[in-house]
Amino acid sequence: MQEVKSGQTPQQEKPEEAMEETVEETVEETTDTASESAPQEEEAAEAEAKSTKKTNKKKAKKDKRDEKIEELNDRLMRNLAEFENFRNRSEKEKSAMFEVGARSVIEKILPVVDNLERGFDGLSEEEKETPFAKGIEAVYKQLMTGFEEMGVKPIEAVGQEFNPDFHNAVMHDEDDSDETNIVIEEFQKGYMYKDSVVRHSMVKVLN
Repeated sequence: MQEVKSGQTPQQEKPEEAMEETVEETVEETTDTASESAPQEEEAAEAEAKSTKKTNKKKAKKDKRDEKIEELNDRLMRNLAEFENFRNRSEKEKSAMFEVGARSVIEKILPVVDNLERGFDGLSEEEKETPFAKGIEAVYKQLMTGFEEMGVKPIEAVGQEFNPDFHNAVMHDEDDSDETNIVIEEFQKGYMYKDSVVRHSMVKVLN
């Protein structure tokens, strides 16, 4: 028979075993909690990474879109500038072609005007009063009105200082007067179209 020492009972061993079991349970719960929280943290990290990646992708897409808009805008501005230059060139070329055509027509009509003026100069006062002469005079005046509306005007010659830009000296004369280099007679009238000479005046100059 086993003796029981004084102050010691068989029940004293149970609290120690209970504490060991409690510690083990706590460790297991902590491990379980850690194992459960780890996937959650990983999922959160993955979600955050995906969100960051999406944001970066959006920024990249936005940046590419802005670059494309700037490129198209720059191309549009270049095309507008080129079109404006083309339109200005076309207007200048059209104006130049019109002036060349107008000058050509005026040069062909001027001999007709010269003949009408010579014909009137050769008529007597009585002949100028005939219906035929008056009809021709009306046509001549209408023609000169059309010239004026087009910008065609005669060059002033007699009494003006000789200017080779407007006058063509075919004869020279000398006298005792102090006047020199003055146009004293006009053989053929000259004309200007706007600011350019269509035909120089044929004149006699006093030297």
